[in-house]
Amino acid sequence: MKVLLGIDVDADAEKTFRANFPKSEFLRRDITKVVFNDLYDFLPKAENRGVAFPLLFSACAPCQPFSKQNQHLDENDRRRSLLSQFHRFVEHFLPEYIFVENVPGLQNISPKSGVFGKFLSFLAKNQYNYEVAVIAAEDYGIPQCRRRLIVLASRLGNIPFPVPTHGPHSKNIAFSTVGDWIKDIPPLKAGQTDKSDHNHRAAALSPLNFERIKATPIGGSRKDWPKHLILDCHKAHSGHSDVYGRLHWDKPAPALTTRCISLSNGRFGHPKQHRAISVREAACLQTFDRQFVFHGNLNSMAKQIGNAVPVLLAEKFGREIIRHFNAYMKEQVR
Repeated sequence: MKVLLGIDVDADAEKTFRANFPKSEFLRRDITKVVFNDLYDFLPKAENRGVAFPLLFSACAPCQPFSKQNQHLDENDRRRSLLSQFHRFVEHFLPEYIFVENVPGLQNISPKSGVFGKFLSFLAKNQYNYEVAVIAAEDYGIPQCRRRLIVLASRLGNIPFPVPTHGPHSKNIAFSTVGDWIKDIPPLKAGQTDKSDHNHRAAALSPLNFERIKATPIGGSRKDWPKHLILDCHKAHSGHSDVYGRLHWDKPAPALTTRCISLSNGRFGHPKQHRAISVREAACLQTFDRQFVFHGNLNSMAKQIGNAVPVLLAEKFGREIIRHFNAYMKEQVR
């Protein structure tokens, strides 16, 4: 596949994209302000479209407006309409392939009359064959327990999801683990940056939080702390037990969020070292290549990583699209 164009409103996302995809184009603009004519210069000419040059449109709108982790859902959150913005580009350009990723909560928002239901109705009416399901990223070799809603669609015939590669119903019974992906990364202290990799950078800790992580065993949580370290808000609250927790070496991580390098925002403590995971370690758990470079401050880089589709998951769906297209072309020759 050749990446033609990326679109995002975030300036740091643009820097990251351009650093890693120097041969691709980028539009940094609010998607609601992008018009069809803005895309024509980046796409193949009309006469070359279709079988000669099939297009894949991929959309991964921020998932926070639909996430069950979001305790303050706002019906007026502008991000809730981003799928409808993608919808208008699909309707105009009719790409041969579509890939959409979001949290499972998206399909529960007005299933028939909401944005997602209308999008699926549009696909059915415009000769798209599509599959939609909630998948577990760990089934595809991702070292995370990350459930995501996927839509895979094609105008060139039925297209299945790729077959899971890990777990009890696959050839690899064991899931990929945290240790598989980050155990060999050089040690680092809280607040430090590795001189040979500026993305191997860990957030600083207050003296009190440093004492808390020291009191937490591998795979442990705040339940392992002595009483004087427990926060007042947790003394009468048994939920959110992953907060301040350490990762297990031999298990997948929980789903990485946009705050995945913060000790106080989930089970993001390094399994052994007294700190939260670094930007590089978080990227590895999202299966980014170690040469991939992120730009921005710590919070910005964590946001980019947490919002990303795990790279290995995207690759497996991409390979399924290529396999499907090659099979389609063979049928046309017969």
